[in-house]
Amino acid sequence: MTKNSQTPDLTITRKRAASAASKTLRSPTASKAAKSAAGSALTQVASKSGTNEVTSRKAASAASKTLRNPNASKAAKSAAGSALTQRPGRRK
Repeated sequence: MTKNSQTPDLTITRKRAASAASKTLRSPTASKAAKSAAGSALTQVASKSGTNEVTSRKAASAASKTLRNPNASKAAKSAAGSALTQRPGRRK
């Protein structure tokens, strides 16, 4: 695929990730881990300038914890998943 054909999907993903992260950050019931993951996801979305932000180990751990939490909201899990996709793969 050409770069132009991928851009609309990326824009939609960014908007959805940003919306989910924002909703999680504003939620009074969201856990500290969920808010940490949401903040990281929002940072990824905001850095359109090509700085290639990556999720820190601490934020990735919080995102993982959020994804495993059965009480976490759909928005929190969406933001956590977005944050984890920006984490580089493990080195062996």
